[in-house]
Amino acid sequence: MKQAADSIYTGGGMSLTSNRTYWPTTGGAVAFQPGWFQGHKTAFLYINLGVGTDGPDHGPANMSFPMISPFQLLGASAGPYPGTVCLPQVPLPANMTFNAGDNATIQVVEIAQHGAALFSVGHARCFRVRECVDITFAEPGDARIPQVNETNCFNSTDLGFAEIYTVTTQEIGSAANMTSAAAISWHASNPVWRWLGYLPVLMGGLWLVM
Repeated sequence: MKQAADSIYTGGGMSLTSNRTYWPTTGGAVAFQPGWFQGHKTAFLYINLGVGTDGPDHGPANMSFPMISPFQLLGASAGPYPGTVCLPQVPLPANMTFNAGDNATIQVVEIAQHGAALFSVGHARCFRVRECVDITFAEPGDARIPQVNETNCFNSTDLGFAEIYTVTTQEIGSAANMTSAAAISWHASNPVWRWLGYLPVLMGGLWLVM
């Protein structure tokens, strides 16, 4: 997968491909280039599935089925950089099954360090910069499923990964006894509040994903 043009939901403005990739009904590998554009020294990564061809341009109606838990990418630099991420066994969304011949689209979403949401390409149902691939499910062992090996599924050594988690910066009820001067001082000194300035941008990107 390569990232595509910005600002068109949900596939970077690309039309639905006529050359679908065959992908196992039990889940399979997903590989992509996270540093195709600048701003990905760190990013949150999501992989979603859109089902069917009933949406605009004969793509999925939406990409609302998560395939993995999101995780953090630690990139090589803030500028564009080479390198590949590969997940050798991405499962199907929870409680979903598919038959050979069913069509779907896999979408990779990157939420960059500046708050913009980068998505994937495939057709006109992926928003901003993204990577998507249109697939047709096939039974495991089908000769049409591309072979996965160390030459096409690997993680570049200059990339790292981390879990996404939250931290408590103030216990519930602890603000009740805080004076206004102390509250202003705490607000100014706490680094979390500097990041919250990007929250409207981040939430806007997430809204676009939905």
